[in-house]
Amino acid sequence: MKINNEYLQKVYDDTCKKNAHEAEFLQALKEVLETLVPVVEEHPEYQANGLIERLVEPERFIQFRVPWTDDQGGVHVNRGYRVQFNSAIGPYKGGLRLHPSVNSSIIKFLGFEQIFKNSLTGLPMGGGKGGSDFDPKGRSDREIMRFCQSFMTELCKHIGAWTDVPAGDIGVGGREIGFMYGQYKRLRNENTGVLTGKHLSVGGSLVRTEATGYGLLYFVEEMMKVMKNESLAGKKVVISGSGNVAVYATQKAQQLGATVLTASDSSGYVYDEAGIDFDTLYQVKEVEHLRISEYAKRRPSAKFFDDFKGIWSVKCDVALPCATQNEIDGEAAQMLVNNGVMAVGEGANMPTSPEGVAIFQKNGVMFAPAKAANAGGVGVSGLEMSQNSGRTQWSFEDVDNKLKAIMHGIFHNAFETSKKYSFEGDLVAGANIAGFLKVAGAMLWEGISY
Repeated sequence: MKINNEYLQKVYDDTCKKNAHEAEFLQALKEVLETLVPVVEEHPEYQANGLIERLVEPERFIQFRVPWTDDQGGVHVNRGYRVQFNSAIGPYKGGLRLHPSVNSSIIKFLGFEQIFKNSLTGLPMGGGKGGSDFDPKGRSDREIMRFCQSFMTELCKHIGAWTDVPAGDIGVGGREIGFMYGQYKRLRNENTGVLTGKHLSVGGSLVRTEATGYGLLYFVEEMMKVMKNESLAGKKVVISGSGNVAVYATQKAQQLGATVLTASDSSGYVYDEAGIDFDTLYQVKEVEHLRISEYAKRRPSAKFFDDFKGIWSVKCDVALPCATQNEIDGEAAQMLVNNGVMAVGEGANMPTSPEGVAIFQKNGVMFAPAKAANAGGVGVSGLEMSQNSGRTQWSFEDVDNKLKAIMHGIFHNAFETSKKYSFEGDLVAGANIAGFLKVAGAMLWEGISY
């Protein structure tokens, strides 16, 4: 499919030539550029100032070697990455991912999306992302500590509380943030808010652990209310994944009156006809870190299936993909539509393929894109930065209320923008344009850097 604007098409084609091997980044790029056609036509100054060309090229891309030793003394070498994509509205902000799939394309795709996600929160944060192809699974705490210390030994040269503030992502939780923060302090002799997701005793924020999952449900709840006069109460919900986002999305969905039927990991999924029991799920995945099949062993009403993709055949009213990118393809989207799904909210980053998104939109399914719907995590990270700067800590209720206000604000911004630019109800376009306009305004104001 071609982009219906000569300028945007040229930017896309030129970027493809430079990044031909980076499929994930190019997928995210095309999805954004396609929706910017009416905005670029309305603002010829964007082309005159080469704004889109500057937007799609990272301000800085850092790749580095991460050597570390295992418990037997063996030496291993991984690749570390940090993309500092755009700082027009604030310091770079975005998580660190530790997973074997991590490469330059994944990091750039995530960093590009982060520009608009952070813009939508209304907080002064630019877009960045980072990580490594290190696999923490099966590694001891000491091995993970040595890796994190080696990783931070290089990364610390490029980050800072007013420059770039990383957080957690897949494979990076409180343990990993702690190891990295400790190394940063040793090397820089600073006790600052350089990382978010910290322990409460050293400047972390309440609600940060729950933020992405809770925020997803606050967004979906408001979307259903405004667009269809519906609520989550009494609805059947399918959630994929069983990490941090999925676990707390499950908890909040149940608090809002829904019944969550599923959870999954890379080995398969569980279906619990009585509704997922949050306490059991939390114990199995967040405390004991076991495979999701263990949940079924502890719940007589649950069954385990080793076909992950089969999760999308479960009949539901609301689907919340919270596992990984492109987990819902065209076939899975059609299964959900055939089974009567009314709303889909992306908890993971870009978990629906372009074909899947098109099927949902064609069939009138309310669709909440990741850059809007899963912005709760970075939203509370921004609130943690504010608390660190003020040397204070807010209550759980205060942060939760601020999170809900941020997510409702993101929905209304995206929805109203979709109407203004003749995409009414298309929250993909609305979120892209709303996030872009704030960044574009700052880039024009700041001038062209030489």
